[in-house]
Amino acid sequence: MSVSSTVLDRLKDIVGPKGVIDDPADMEPYVTSWRDGLRGRTPLIVRPAATEDVARVLRICNDSRTPVVPQSGNTGLTGAGIPFDGNDEIVLSLNRMTNVRAVDTANDTLTVEAGCILADIQATAAEHGRLFPLSLGAEGSCRIGGNLSTNAGGVQVLRYGNARDLVLGLEVVLPNGEVWDGLRGLRKDNTGYDLKHLFMGAEGTLGVITAAVLKLFPRPKQKQTAFVAVPDVAAAVSLLSLARDECGDAVTCFELIQRIGLEFVLRHVPGTRDPFDDTYPWYVLIELWGQRPGDHLREDLERVLELAMDKGLIGNGVVAASDTQAAALWRLREELSAAQKPEGEGIKHDVSVPISNIAEFIERANAAVTDYMPDIRPLAFGHVGDGNLHYNPAPPVGADIAAFKTHTAAINRMVHDIVHDLNGSISAEHGLGRIRRDEIKRYKSAIELDLMRSLKRAVDPNNIMNPGKMLPD
Repeated sequence: MSVSSTVLDRLKDIVGPKGVIDDPADMEPYVTSWRDGLRGRTPLIVRPAATEDVARVLRICNDSRTPVVPQSGNTGLTGAGIPFDGNDEIVLSLNRMTNVRAVDTANDTLTVEAGCILADIQATAAEHGRLFPLSLGAEGSCRIGGNLSTNAGGVQVLRYGNARDLVLGLEVVLPNGEVWDGLRGLRKDNTGYDLKHLFMGAEGTLGVITAAVLKLFPRPKQKQTAFVAVPDVAAAVSLLSLARDECGDAVTCFELIQRIGLEFVLRHVPGTRDPFDDTYPWYVLIELWGQRPGDHLREDLERVLELAMDKGLIGNGVVAASDTQAAALWRLREELSAAQKPEGEGIKHDVSVPISNIAEFIERANAAVTDYMPDIRPLAFGHVGDGNLHYNPAPPVGADIAAFKTHTAAINRMVHDIVHDLNGSISAEHGLGRIRRDEIKRYKSAIELDLMRSLKRAVDPNNIMNPGKMLPD
């Protein structure tokens, strides 16, 4: 059912000419997924500049039963921010809401609006001598509202936690246009349900996050980075335990890289080089952060590597001698996603299992997919420090990519069944969106799904908020 011209005109009046996009060419970036080829249609993109405008938009949409797709930076990976192609949903973009409302260094909090770009938030924290530790590949374009709505992860979850762990308070516009002001910078508040957690990870299905009180942390005074070769995944997990035993919470990042992934980067990303003369099956990028100046962290890291060498956990390693060398080592990890595209773009999985099950997961998943398709090229990498792996089997060399993609559902089932058997999750940090929505029926219990649906009905009885996303029909 199309959106009436009366509703469209009322929405345009609220946000004004600067807040309206209705030209098809200008709409394109808002209705197209950057990675997965998803595309939708909308009669109107509204871009409110203030919370009250968001509230007025939602009141009109709720009264008229007009579905709303909230969107921040449109950098998501499962299609939660992309409308369907029925042309009957409004896209509500928060990219004009970019105010920093408050900085409180005594309370170590930063209050920002949902349209603030993540990198800008990091920079604002740094200007005040603080750290906001959420960090991911899209941080130069993703926006904090989307980060919170999808409970984003990133490379520092091991030490600081997911996005939801970095929030003290929220401001949320509910589907009926009411505004919940939960912008309290409290670390203790034992007065009932912690409502902010309803909206983080809900992918815009319960309301629109318009502002947040974020936790800030002391900036590290030194960082030490090492790139090491390990014989297998089990050795990488043992190295993580050893590093944490020796260095505690100083272990901030611990990233696993498979040799084939490194080869993709070396082949397709100019200016990269292999840290070692010899090749190894697996690598780990490990980084320690510390608050005391000096060289004690380097000494700690070198001690860990010596112990690991004695135990046979590593075959080679290099500790960055400068920030420039550390950045070069990090680039080998950060370019892994982009380097897969020239190889034909694999079948993507964002999964998590208990850290103790990581080695078994990779072994079983590799066996399953290669038994199904002998020439497939298994590829695993990711945040092994928190159990989150990106398992992206690449197509056989020279394969017809369209034909390869017809096996997506079968390979998803194999991989996700193994994840479920190991008490894991089929989405660690990307969310369910459109792509994983129906798959979750196989892996969540009936009572979990019923509870989720009950919450949805209670908060959004007219089902206007991002319908068809996350929750199975």
